[in-house]
Amino acid sequence: MTTTSTAAMLDAGSTASPLQQPQQQQKAKPAFGVLASISGAHMVNDMMQSLILAMYPILKGEFSLSFMQIGLITLTYQLTASLLQPLVGLFTDKKPLPYSLPFGMMSTLIGLVLLAFAPSFGMVLLAAAFVGVGSSIFHPESSRIARLASGGQHGLAQSVFQVGGNAGTAIGPLLAALVIVPFGQRSVAWFALAALVGIFVLTKVSRWYATHHLANAKRKAPAAVAAPYPRNVVIWAIAVLLVLIFSKYFYIAGLSSFYTFYVIEKFGLSVQSAQMHLFYFLFASAVGTVLGGPIGDRIGRKPVIWFSILGVAPFALMLPHANLFWTTALTILIGLVLSSAFSAILVYAQELMPGKVGMVSGMFFGFAFGMGGLGAAVLGVLADRTSIDFVYHAIAYLPLLGVAAILLPKKARKQAH
Repeated sequence: MTTTSTAAMLDAGSTASPLQQPQQQQKAKPAFGVLASISGAHMVNDMMQSLILAMYPILKGEFSLSFMQIGLITLTYQLTASLLQPLVGLFTDKKPLPYSLPFGMMSTLIGLVLLAFAPSFGMVLLAAAFVGVGSSIFHPESSRIARLASGGQHGLAQSVFQVGGNAGTAIGPLLAALVIVPFGQRSVAWFALAALVGIFVLTKVSRWYATHHLANAKRKAPAAVAAPYPRNVVIWAIAVLLVLIFSKYFYIAGLSSFYTFYVIEKFGLSVQSAQMHLFYFLFASAVGTVLGGPIGDRIGRKPVIWFSILGVAPFALMLPHANLFWTTALTILIGLVLSSAFSAILVYAQELMPGKVGMVSGMFFGFAFGMGGLGAAVLGVLADRTSIDFVYHAIAYLPLLGVAAILLPKKARKQAH
């Protein structure tokens, strides 16, 4: 996994130096071996998360759960991740812990095994919490490594990293349809083998990070790069980005957490068929993620952010009125367009606050997870009191908040890239 270009890129010294020497980083080439490995580990991590999502129909029947309780499962693993990720990122900005990555995956593995043998709803929530803790450790450090291995192509690197996660999220329902639905809750334990592979891969990535980055940390760090805008402008821009994250992830929470129930209730599909339709949506999301980062590198982050969120609004508004064919088509389009936003948003935020990649990554991943969990819980209560169909009508207006992208600063200084 070691490359000459990667070594040159990381020769600069301190923990923050790759972020503080953009001109050097731009001359280097991306370390694609490292990016592929961290993306593969992201796929395993998020596949295990999505197994929880894909198991909702099974868990609902097994434990006679309400939609509110279904939402609480999502809230539990999203909330544990959202609260811890900014703290993990802030700490590792000051004291990187490369070998924390395998331990994060170990927590996710424990959650998966607990989920397989959970005898009660309370144990399901505990399993979800372990999965959330694993994600809180994994995402900030992995995002940092993706940036360090980017060779200056930050949008591309984040997209490669993100597409692994989205691919894993998409595979979860497919595996649930093929394995968990026919063989039951305990068959989830077989996926612990994938977690073991993830631990092995992350151990090698951690070794690369320690060898080519932390080994040079004793050298004197250069002066930090100044923020591209005054402090008040940066705070305003971060606030706008968080509004966009809210609209994106609150909407996705409603779409993904209750999609299987929606198509079962509205179109009379079987559980397996509903899982396949969820897979189509999530696979389209993975494809969209690949496009968002590189396009942002070429044309700028703001146009991508603007198009990916506000551009979904017409499809979202049509979705509750569509038949099965157009429901499938519209959700594919929604996944394809909406998912291109996050890589662009994350890199844009990192450019606003150079030298704080761990904190920024943790804050945005954490906020995204938190909004997803809160959305699932709130919309679960709403579904219990009204109907799933009403929920889909209500959330259709959320992408209109994408208009807030017009409030972002027009152009970042060159040095922020």
